[in-house]
Order: sequence, then C-alpha cells, then structure tokens
Amino acid sequence: MTVPATAFPLKVSSAKASRRAWAAFSYILMVLLGIMFMYPWFYTLMTSLMASHELYMFPPKFIPATPQFGNYAHVFQEVPFALWVLNSAQVVALSVTGSVLSAALVGYSFARFRWRGRDLVFGITLATMMLPAEVTLIPTYLLFKYLGWLNSIKPLWVPAWFGGGAFAIFLFRQFIMTIPRELDEAATIDGANPLRILTTVLLPLMQPVLATMSVISFIGSWNDFMGPLIYLNSPKKFTVALGLRYFQTTPGSQSYGVPTQHYLMVCCVLSALPIIILFFAAQKYFVQGIVMSGLKG
Repeated sequence: MTVPATAFPLKVSSAKASRRAWAAFSYILMVLLGIMFMYPWFYTLMTSLMASHELYMFPPKFIPATPQFGNYAHVFQEVPFALWVLNSAQVVALSVTGSVLSAALVGYSFARFRWRGRDLVFGITLATMMLPAEVTLIPTYLLFKYLGWLNSIKPLWVPAWFGGGAFAIFLFRQFIMTIPRELDEAATIDGANPLRILTTVLLPLMQPVLATMSVISFIGSWNDFMGPLIYLNSPKKFTVALGLRYFQTTPGSQSYGVPTQHYLMVCCVLSALPIIILFFAAQKYFVQGIVMSGLKG
C-alpha cells in the first residue's frame, strides 16, 4: 500500500504546529513562574516605600500612593544600619577568604596526594554534612566561651579558616581532579614544590570554582542569623541579618503601636542588594563552576 505524497506535508506541518504550541506553553509557564517568584521582591520593595497608614489598609494596597523615599534615610537615623553593614562586610571578607583558601588547600590534598586513610577521611568529611547545626551548637558555644570570644565576631569567621566546610572541600576536590596531572608533573620537573604548584599552576585555572565558592560563602556569611544571635550581645556589633530583628522587637514601637514593617522592608531591600549584585556579576563563573565540578544533574 502506497502512502499519498500529500500526507508528508501534513505530517510536517502538524509536527511544526505541535512544537510551536509546546514552545508557547513553555514561555507562558516561565513567565508565570517568573512573576510568582518575583512577587515577594516586588511586595518588599513597594512596602518599603509606603507610609505607615498604608500598611494596614483594607483592601490592601500594593503600590504606595506617594513613594516615601524618606523611609530609607529614616532607617539610618533610627538604627546604626551603616555600622551593621560594616560589621557584616568584615565578617564576610574574613569568612570568604578563609573558606576559599583553606578549602582549596584541603581539596588539593584529597585530589592529588595519596596517603593512608585518605578515602576514609574524605568519607567522614562528607558525612559531616548530614549533621544538623544543633548537634554541634552547645559544644561550639562552650569552646568559644572558654576562649573568651563571646560578644565578638571571631566565632563568625575563624571556623571558616579550618577547611571551609565539607561542601567547599568536595567542590574543590572535584574540580582539581578534572585538571590534568601532567601540569603538576611538568611543574615538579621544573623544581616546584606542591604548595607552589597549587598557587602558580592550579589556582589560576580554578577561577570558576573560586568564584562559585566565593558566591556561596558570601551568601552564607551575609545571611547568617543564628551565629550572630548566639554570640553577639552588643547592638554595635550586630550584623545586618541580626539587625533586621530590631524593627520586629523594638519595645518603644510595640508599646505605642507605631508600625515599623515598612522600615523592616527597607532593611530587607538594602541587605539583599549586595547579594543580587554579586550573583549577577559572577553568574557566568558560578554556573561554570557548578557544571565543571561534576554537580550537574
């Protein structure tokens, strides 16, 4: 039985139509999901520009009648927000530097050297990722209390200099294993020691994973709330994440019934800006580092 030649154009046009319909559906779905995920950020931004009497209006308002840009200036007058930003920047700089350098060194050891018990130690290191933070909370607190580090930022950045965490070690190890060993051998023939090989040969090739780990460590340190809540007591030493609680627990505002949610949203917008800027600036290296480290699905 022969198939009419006119049937093939119909099949081709039908396949094109189905592909176009699926593409249109995909675009519509992505737009809807984008709107859904962007709504909290839009609500936060609009609330930060509202006047106090607009916060509890019914029906609720999503766009302020007159944007109150003075809310941003009021936050810096009401609380030492600039000081909190400086404290967070100091913690982030020390944490990111220590996490990246120490994790690169430990990952280099797991990837390039053969020593007894290496695989066992690496497995134990990965197993620590399954331990919740609550398990080590009390012993860690007692250790820092014994060292006299309470009410200081040392507990927030010193641990990052001891390996940077199991995930960071795993990320660097996986990336270094993708770099040919012939580069190490050539450097060894030229008289380079292992530390010089890491600093002059491998690190320049590790820009994607360095950027990836820097972004992850930056976000973790900047958004850390539990650590500052436990170890810091003085408001002058607060970080941004802990300072956000001020507008939720201020005794004066609660007793007089003055709403402070719009000021809280101002702080949320200001605290999120550095993360957004950093992510888009390092997005290329971030995605490349995740893919080349063997973490893609």
